Amino acid sequence: MLDKMTPNQRLMLAVAMSVIFFVAYTAIFPPAEPENLEANKKIEQSIALKQDSSTQVKASSGASSTVEQTTGHSISEVEKYGTSDSNTILTVTNKDFILKIDTLGRISSKELLQAKFNTKEGGHAQLIPSTGMKPLFIRFLDEVLNNESKTVAYTANIEKIALDGTPQKVTLTQKLSSLVVTKELTFYDDGHYDAKISLSQDKRYFVYLGQRPKVNETEQMMTVTGAMVYTDDELVTIIEDGDAEGRKSFTGVELISAFDQYSASIMYGFAKDASIIVERDRDDNPVVYFDALQTMTFNGYVGQKEYRVLESINPVLTNAIEYGWFTFASKPLFQLLSWLHGIFGNWGWSIIALTIMIRAVLYPLTYKGMVSMQKIKEISPKIKELQAKYKSDPQRMNAAVMDMYKKHNANPLGGCLPMLLQIPVFFAIYRVLLNAVELQGAPWMLWITDLSRMDDFYILPLLMGASMYFQQRLTPNNFTDPMQEKVFKYLPVIFTFFFLTFPSGLVLYWFVNNLFSIAQQFIVNQQFKNAKEAEIAVHDHAKKIEKKENMEKKDD
Repeated sequence: MLDKMTPNQRLMLAVAMSVIFFVAYTAIFPPAEPENLEANKKIEQSIALKQDSSTQVKASSGASSTVEQTTGHSISEVEKYGTSDSNTILTVTNKDFILKIDTLGRISSKELLQAKFNTKEGGHAQLIPSTGMKPLFIRFLDEVLNNESKTVAYTANIEKIALDGTPQKVTLTQKLSSLVVTKELTFYDDGHYDAKISLSQDKRYFVYLGQRPKVNETEQMMTVTGAMVYTDDELVTIIEDGDAEGRKSFTGVELISAFDQYSASIMYGFAKDASIIVERDRDDNPVVYFDALQTMTFNGYVGQKEYRVLESINPVLTNAIEYGWFTFASKPLFQLLSWLHGIFGNWGWSIIALTIMIRAVLYPLTYKGMVSMQKIKEISPKIKELQAKYKSDPQRMNAAVMDMYKKHNANPLGGCLPMLLQIPVFFAIYRVLLNAVELQGAPWMLWITDLSRMDDFYILPLLMGASMYFQQRLTPNNFTDPMQEKVFKYLPVIFTFFFLTFPSGLVLYWFVNNLFSIAQQFIVNQQFKNAKEAEIAVHDHAKKIEKKENMEKKDD
């Protein structure tokens, strides 16, 4: 079957099968449903602090440790705080977010106030999950000291900070029976913070990155979530949720990140010899922490992965934006898209402009592929005659077919190679549009008010499907099996069905790309039509001259 398809049809089949696989996988193994906060409200108010501090790591020198849940610790002195506001000792606010620190000295909440980041229910996005490990949590190696640290609340020298453009500092203090823990935190308007942790005595302890954000998980399709470690040799290690295995240690680390599609909890600014450790929890999700010094300084950020924000804080943070295998192409493509946005001021028109530029760059390749397919189409009847003539002698048939290709200057791979070279570009732009938080809440025009979400009216996917159908009608094919032809006729319908729930920005790219493919295919078809008509005209003219000459000779 495949050997009878044109290269363009092979490409469409490959992409279709990929889409079917990923969507089917998502349907069979859906992401975990978010916690039912209403149902658990009463439980959280009484035992949330136990849950938050329950996932611990048992470690010993020279032995590998595993993450396990420890229970039964007495936390009666701080249990009354739960997850309500009474558990908060510091609130940091500005126009974009509200951040809270709880009695265990952790970042317990970060609420985004910008409407464009709202959940699909219309509420503010909450980047810190209500349960699980939280950023800045400290665990001591000494079990007695560790148990005590969970029963003694931190205090803050101030209760509220209102950021107004000037960095502001707060000191958190935890007074244990034999040790004083001090956390000096400086907060900035852009969402990042500086941290300095000091112990009155040298004790071995670990600081946790915290669990990844879980915002709009049911809307996240075919995206990677988990943890990332980026080292100074520019090596990115990603441990996806559900895939964490054993214990891994890293040094020379530039940043660590626990991330979902659009947001992340990040820590960076480590010393070159700092030891970063990644373990797994009971669900095989990654748990990231680092072995801290008596006095430890580092930086952190909890927020959306906006390229310009991360770059303004520290250029190394832009590496926290995950594009997968196609980072080498996706990163410059996003920078180009961002530059176009600076010109147009609209992400929708920027996507269209980027599509035009990509099509212009790939034009020679696509043109060559289309021309090759037209040549194959023209000689396909002769090829079929040869195949029928030599069907009992495959070797002779192949030799005759190759001679036919050579005679007509047609390359059977001429259409395939250009299409294959375009696949990395397609997947690169796909990853850009899928992961770009900048598209959240970004309107295009008319009914498209958020390019990161599906078209609620299904107009754009239907237009995309119609354009694919029309493109298919223009594209040459050499089907011999009626069933194959029927299958490919339904491909636009299949694609339309899957694209109904895709982000509008991605559908817009595909639709515009189809329009340019249609235009280019029409031009190529017209060129061949004109060439054929010219060839026929020349042939007819030659016949007329020959006929005239014959008549003149006859008269003589």
